Amino acid sequence: MDTREIILDVKNLNTSFISDQKEIKIVKDVSFQLKRGKTLAVVGESGCGKSVTMNSIMRFTGKNAIVKADNIQYNALRGDKIEEYHLEQIDKPNGAKMRALRGADLSMVFQDPMSSLNPVYKVGDQVAEGLLQHNKGMTKAQAREKVLTMFKKLGIPDPEERINCYPHQFSGGMKQRVVIAIAMICNPELIICDEPTTALDVTIQAQIMDLLKELQVKEGKSIILITHNMGLVAEMADEVCVMYMGRVVEFGSLEDIFDRTSHPYTKALLRSVPVLGLANGQKLETIPGSTPNPADLKAGCEFADRCPECTDKCRGKAIPTYEVSKGHLVRCVKYDTYPEVK
Repeated sequence: MDTREIILDVKNLNTSFISDQKEIKIVKDVSFQLKRGKTLAVVGESGCGKSVTMNSIMRFTGKNAIVKADNIQYNALRGDKIEEYHLEQIDKPNGAKMRALRGADLSMVFQDPMSSLNPVYKVGDQVAEGLLQHNKGMTKAQAREKVLTMFKKLGIPDPEERINCYPHQFSGGMKQRVVIAIAMICNPELIICDEPTTALDVTIQAQIMDLLKELQVKEGKSIILITHNMGLVAEMADEVCVMYMGRVVEFGSLEDIFDRTSHPYTKALLRSVPVLGLANGQKLETIPGSTPNPADLKAGCEFADRCPECTDKCRGKAIPTYEVSKGHLVRCVKYDTYPEVK
């Protein structure tokens, strides 16, 4: 593996939660790589394990979580050298080692800006907190100047005035910009965006996504975009990871996923996307059934009960992942004539 090309390498990540003295597996054997300076979209229905996967990488899971992985390797670029960090080996999620990486190297834009901001602190102070944490010699005046610069970059009007405002004085779109400012203020290499346009109107959604795209293109940031919106995926992603019930069912380039769609679940997701020009009275397709209870899952393909292509081979035993073309991976027995990915 070229650590200069790959910024994040995740192998066999598993996350379980203890509930009523039972261990319930939520994320199962998730593996993927993120290329430096690229955008990876992680897609799937609500409850498929997207956010839990990213929270496991960032070590934001609660005390009732059990996180195990063969490897969660972050390759930090320090000048002309690479420093490797194995996040799965950091035994204290809130210890000094992990806190030193969060914000400065790895950051996260959380799903709901309404709950991500503290209502009793000025937004400028909340953005500056990360700067002061990671730059011990920095004064509050210097931090303020950097926050003003970031506000201007993110298109927040009247930054000199707005820096002293409280979250309730901002609109939803402005709150989201502040959350992005918190994630960006220490100039991290990798940004994880968890449904960054939730509850925003279409115009503001477009502005936020244009902003993230500009950061990725102009500043070379690596981005993981968690979403169920396949339209955003088409606009933003270089590669796509499709998840269902805690597993990666298809992974490939944007062209692989949209033009050479292979897994029945991915096909169903794409058929449910609204398209301009639908005939009058034509209804959008939906995926039949609902996601099963993670505690009740049996061996075999988790999508079997909802899949129109299901056969007896789909049930009763673990389904391997196959490489149908270079870098295009599919977890489906339809492709058992292709090489199996170990």
